[in-house]
This record gives sequence, structure tokens and C-alpha cells, in this order.
Amino acid sequence: MASTSTGSGTTASAPPGTTAPARPGPTAPAPPGSPAPTRFALLNDEPVTDSAADLLGTGRAARQLAGLLVASRDSTPFTLAVDAGWGMGKSTLMRLVDAELAQAPEVHTVWFNAWTSTATDALEGLIKSVLMRFDRRVLRRGLQRLSERRALLRAARALTTVAAGPLGVAGLVDELWKSLSVGPQARNEMRGAIGDLVQEWSQTGELRPRRLLVVFIDDLDRCHEDVVLKVCEAVKVSLDVPGLAFVIGCDRSALAPNGLLRDLSPAASAFMEKIFQTSYRIPVADQQGVREYIGRCARRAGIDQLLDERLTTLLAERSARNPRRIKRLVNGFVLEATLNPMWDDFPPEAVVRTLLLQYFYPDFYRMVAGAPCAGTGDVIAEFRTYREVRRLLRTPDPLPEAELPAVTRFLREHDLSELDVDPREETLSRLERQLPSGFPEMVTDQEFTSLLDGLVALDRSAELLRRLREGAALPAAVEPEPAPYGAVTAAAPVPPPGYGARSAARTVAPGALLRGMNILWVDDFPGNNESLVGPLRAAGAVVRIAEDSAAADAALAVERPTLIISDIGRGTNAREGLEHIGRLRREGRYTGPVIFFTGRITPERRSVAQELGAHLTNSSAEVERLVLQLTGPDPRFG
Repeated sequence: MASTSTGSGTTASAPPGTTAPARPGPTAPAPPGSPAPTRFALLNDEPVTDSAADLLGTGRAARQLAGLLVASRDSTPFTLAVDAGWGMGKSTLMRLVDAELAQAPEVHTVWFNAWTSTATDALEGLIKSVLMRFDRRVLRRGLQRLSERRALLRAARALTTVAAGPLGVAGLVDELWKSLSVGPQARNEMRGAIGDLVQEWSQTGELRPRRLLVVFIDDLDRCHEDVVLKVCEAVKVSLDVPGLAFVIGCDRSALAPNGLLRDLSPAASAFMEKIFQTSYRIPVADQQGVREYIGRCARRAGIDQLLDERLTTLLAERSARNPRRIKRLVNGFVLEATLNPMWDDFPPEAVVRTLLLQYFYPDFYRMVAGAPCAGTGDVIAEFRTYREVRRLLRTPDPLPEAELPAVTRFLREHDLSELDVDPREETLSRLERQLPSGFPEMVTDQEFTSLLDGLVALDRSAELLRRLREGAALPAAVEPEPAPYGAVTAAAPVPPPGYGARSAARTVAPGALLRGMNILWVDDFPGNNESLVGPLRAAGAVVRIAEDSAAADAALAVERPTLIISDIGRGTNAREGLEHIGRLRREGRYTGPVIFFTGRITPERRSVAQELGAHLTNSSAEVERLVLQLTGPDPRFG
């Protein structure tokens, strides 16, 4: 729960559904007559339970769904899936439906969060949750009927029934569960016994249910496969009786045979297909709706003055119009602006633009925040120059004399002769092979170019970019989104990026998992890799450092490594790492696995690395993954 700081230094909880003001960062005394410093607030990420707090117009769909459920009580039992991906508003919609049903006569609801269950208690937990909604007199009569049906247990259950007189609802439910789960025969009778209970609770002599119990089951797609199957067993086998309706929040694609339940037998897959009678797929908000949502969130957080039209569009489209992701990003801005002292020297817009760059363009951000590569310098200046050179090379008019020196210089910096200026399309194609792989796509991305131009135009932007290049690490204010347990992650949203070569790496492995691994790391700036080298050594690997090719050759002459990790650009040679590994391969001095770890990935570098049978990455997390994969059965990573 969000909290707000009190004057005495203690914390006071904010009321549910409200936002709590974040602790303001240190500010200098404002001159007389100047505007008050900006105060920010964190957004609550809990599902909306009141239509007055609904920012995306979900209330209309909730009213219609609630009306359909009430009108369909004669069709019970049935199961409705509220289908959407992570963070798209399933829980909010279900809570608002629940609020609408509270106004309907003779309709009752119960909630069961499947994520809190294990495979051993999911069936019991769901059935008990349903039983807890019944009247005490109904439960007592149901327990009496069970006792009378079982001759072998009659004496024991008669005592229990007598003792059940003073029991409350919870005690009666426990006794009923014991009776219903005492053995295989009792479990076979469970559906009939529960059906009798529901019929007595929901009807008054008519054929149709007078009362309706709607059971909400949330977060099913986050559960382990065993929990999913137990919950579905309860819904379809034990609780499939008139008077009960189930509303299940889940991502249907995660529950498909190629998702979370990919190991199911054909029979089990067919069983899952029978669970849901119908589904309501929550639509993605339209462009205008999500822009209004961002505006409301920004106003609540106090950053609305920092988001121009381009930034709002970028946030809407790159977040896939996902409400939870938008809130997390907004909270990330607030936390950075208020808690990271780095931003004391820069306007609040700097943190907004920097975090958007970091989150939505992680590869570019890694180049910005990493050490400059040989011959490239500032990657932002390189991109903006490339944009201008591209414009000139794509125009049919002769190059202006005033522009020719800049174009020629840029081509030379990327190993192209000034004589290659014509034909221009061929020259541009050759140039783009030497540039970072994302440049041709990003140069046509208006939101990206606007984001970058706005960052450069800020006061003291040169100082900000210098600090980023020198390793002023940003904390992970925006956390990665949790994937469903065991679900396929290929379509998962892009997680927040790493924070450059100098940032703290995750622990690769505990104990001695990498014992016996001998790694030769070649880099003329070894300090850039300390945050990765330390965990590798702690995990048992021997890591030897070589600062140039000659030192690496000397180390190879002494002992053959399990793995070589190498940079690419060294000194004035932007290809030295590639050329060195090429020599080792040709001469047969090293034929084992190689990882090129560099801040700059270009099509040309990727092609050469592939020819050398090596991996190429700018991600420390990918280096860790590949190193761990090397401990498996395939020493060449597959």
C-alpha cells in the first residue's frame, strides 16, 4: 500500500484506491515570486473497484456483463472467461462487475484468487470458498444428509452432527469438506452433495434458481499447470450445478496447449476446451482513449506538464496501450525524479525522456550509457549526423558544396571512401552496414527522433549525456512485468533494459555451478566488465583478463580456455576483436565458443561473428545466459 511521510518521520497509510504523495526530492529555496516546486505522487496499481475511479471507461462493459449474468441465471451453470493479457484490466473489469452485481436482488458473489493456491489445496480452497457463502442452516442440513447416506460412517457422523450445533459457518464448512473428501466414493458423490446444497440455497420450490451465486476466479493464467487443472476440475466436475456461474480472469492464449498447458495429454486438452462456454475479450483502448488515460494518470502523478504530444503518443504506442505498463512507467518517472540525486541538477523533463529512451529503446540506450566504441564517439551525435547524411544521400539533387565536407568526413569515419558518394543508394546501403543495426528503423520513427531531439535540446543536456556515458547508473525504477508461471515468453513485453556495461549485473549462479569453467576475457577497458566478472568468479569460474590481442595470445599459449569473451573495437582499430578471433580460428589455436560483448552491434559485425561461429550481444544478461548454457550438454550453445 502506498504511504505518505508524516512530520514526525513515521509513515501513514493512504486510503485504498487513492494515491500517496511521493517524498519530494531535495530542492533549493525558491526565489521570491518563483513558481512552487513540482510535487509528484505515485499511482495506485490496484484494480479499480469504483466506477468513479475508472479511467478507461470499463464501467460500461461491466454494467452490460453484470446484466447478462443476472438475466442468465436460468442458464446456470456456465463459465465466462474474461480474456486479456497481463495488465490489460481483467481484475478491474471483474471488480466493477462485482460492484454492479451488488445492486441486483438475490445475487451473491465470492472471490477466489487462484494465484495464492497450490496444487494440493486449490480444489479444497475453491469449494470451501463457495460453501462459505451458504446459510448456516443449509450447511447443517447438508451435513446431516451426508451422515445419513453413509451407513459405515453413520455413528461417527451422528456425533459430528450433534456437535455441529454450535458451530459457525467456517466450522460447518470444514466438517462438510471432511465428509466430501474422506475417500474416492465420497469424492464421486461430491457433485451431487454440492448440487443439493446449492439447490436448497438458491431455490424456493420453483424450477428456476431464485438466488444466483457468481464465483470470480482471478489470475488463473499465472498459476502452475497443476493448480490450473485442479481449479478447472472443481469448476467442471464438483461445482457444475444450477445456481452457480463462474467468471474467470485469464489470458486464454496462456492456457492454450502451446502455452502454460503445453504438456497436456490430448484428453486433458479436450477437457480444458470444455471449461469455458464463452469468453469476453477485453478490447485494447483506442488511440484517443489511451491518450486521455495517460493524461489523467500524468495529472494525478504531477508530470502532465512534462509530456508533450509526441511523448504521449510514444508512451501510448510503445506500451501497447497497456494500462498497468503505463502506470508503472509513470511511477518510474516519479521515483527517479524524487529519489535519485542525479536529477537534482537537471529539469524533470530530463528524467522522463531518459527513462522513455531506456525502456522503449534499450539497445540504443545501452550504447548511450556504455563506453564509447572505437571510432564512433557519441552515439547520439552519430545518429543525428546519420539522419542528415541519409537525407542528403536520398535526395536527387547534387550535394550542396557546404554539406559535402561533413558527408565525406562521416563516410570516412565509417570506413567508406569519399569516392563512394555516387551512386548514393549503394553508398547509403554500405554505410548502414557499418552503423548500429537499429539506425535505419529508428530514423523513420518520428516518436524516437522527437524524443532524442527533445533530450538534446534540454538545458545542460551535454552534461547529462556525459554522466550517462560515464556510468551514472539509473536504478531499476520500472520493474519487468511478471510472465505467467511456465508460460511461453516469446510474446512477453520487453523488460526494462540493463544500465550499461558498468551497471550492477545479476548474480550469475550460486556456489560452484561454474566450477571448472576457464574464461579468457579480452577487453582493453577491463573495468567495464567488473560487475560481470565478479559474479562469474563467485560462481566458481576462473576468469583471466587480457587487455589486448598479444596478451590473449600469451594466455592461450599457457592454457586453453573453455570460453573466450571479447570486445571488438580496441584503440584505433574498430575491428580488432573480430580480426583476432579470425586469426585464432584460421591457425587452429582456438576453436571453442566465443561471445563478442560490445556496445555496438552492426549488420557487418553480426555477419562476421556468424562466419566465425560466435555469438554477438550488447546485453550483460545475455552473456550470463550464454555462460550458463555452456554448462549444459551443448558446449557450442546450440
